[in-house]
Amino acid sequence: MAKNVKQRTLNSKSTTSLKGAIFDLDGVIVNTVPLHFEAWRKMFTTYGKQFTFHDYKAKVDGIPRIDGARAILTNLSNEDLDEAASKKQSYFLKLMEKKGIEVYKSTINLIKQLRKNKIKVAVISSSKNCLYILKKANAVNLFDVIITGNDIPKGRGKPRPDVFLLAAKRLSLKAKGCIVFEDALLGIEAAKRAKMKNVGIDRYNKPERLKKADLVVGDLSEVNISKLERLVSL
Repeated sequence: MAKNVKQRTLNSKSTTSLKGAIFDLDGVIVNTVPLHFEAWRKMFTTYGKQFTFHDYKAKVDGIPRIDGARAILTNLSNEDLDEAASKKQSYFLKLMEKKGIEVYKSTINLIKQLRKNKIKVAVISSSKNCLYILKKANAVNLFDVIITGNDIPKGRGKPRPDVFLLAAKRLSLKAKGCIVFEDALLGIEAAKRAKMKNVGIDRYNKPERLKKADLVVGDLSEVNISKLERLVSL
């Protein structure tokens, strides 16, 4: 019994330099990427634009809807861009209701381990659907802080660091004590601008795409808390 009490006491003290973990939502926690891509592709087709998966990963992934629309529909007015973004949202919600949401179990397992070790956890998303998706995935209660597209000022999305700095602030942590988990190039760039160590998740067997990350893995089953602690301490 005394041993168990002692162990709980040791676990309650965080002596590591790793204090917080910030997870992107789409592509890291849940696999909504196919749904987003299909919704974007369908919307851009209505404007006569071809849209490939390469376009999605390079120009649209991980940023607010209005910015994603602007990245392809470069000649539209702001009013027309708002309409295009609304079309994409409608397509995405219909696809999600039809096909459901896949959750990455390895990510959920890592989050639970982090929480068990008294490391604070946040989820961020440029999407205003963030809370809705987390509820559908039964994952809301896993996070100390949830940052959605509603929290990000217009024009301050990735690759600007604002979303990660806001997450750290709401976790009451300094940037240097946080590590970011991202699957998008713009997200890695934003994390680096925030001066946070970052892990790039390459789910397409193209690790060179995320070569700017401090660590690139194919799945979060490849990392553990000890490895993350060493990364943050570098």
